[in-house]
Amino acid sequence: MTISLAIDTSTSRTCVGIIDNGILVWSGFRDGATAHGPALPALVQEAIKGRAIAEVVVGMGPGPFTGLRIGIAFAHSFAFARSIPVRGICSLDAIAAQVSEKDFIITVDARRKEVYWARYIDGVRKGEPAVCFPKDVSGAEIYSNLYPDLLSMVGLSGNITQPIYLRHPDAVATVDR
Repeated sequence: MTISLAIDTSTSRTCVGIIDNGILVWSGFRDGATAHGPALPALVQEAIKGRAIAEVVVGMGPGPFTGLRIGIAFAHSFAFARSIPVRGICSLDAIAAQVSEKDFIITVDARRKEVYWARYIDGVRKGEPAVCFPKDVSGAEIYSNLYPDLLSMVGLSGNITQPIYLRHPDAVATVDR
């Protein structure tokens, strides 16, 4: 019996779910692009009551730096404290799992009037995620305003070990200024 804790903070929504042998038994979310910090521990505390978590699955982006770091750091800390594994998943892939079209594009708000996006054919991502202005994304049906499907996160194979950052950091070392 495998119980997974799914976490995603790559969008403006903090998403948490408990998946027990392929069944979503608990899910919760809080909206707010700057609310991941306080929302995540509260959601996880509510989710894990009386459950023996066997693994953590976390969305690795693409997404804004701070939101991703909150989710990823929390996932790794939680797993380390319990000596359980962590698997990283492309958040766009977990969103795409909800769409049944043959050829489509998933976009999520990247702020700065841009979007993170990836194209999917028959549910399989073609190429790497990218960031650009919405007007520059075309070629297939575009789906936006969706959030990662927590059940699909756990079902996805693979293990992304590094966050998917698509922009250079805003912060620069004092010596480089």
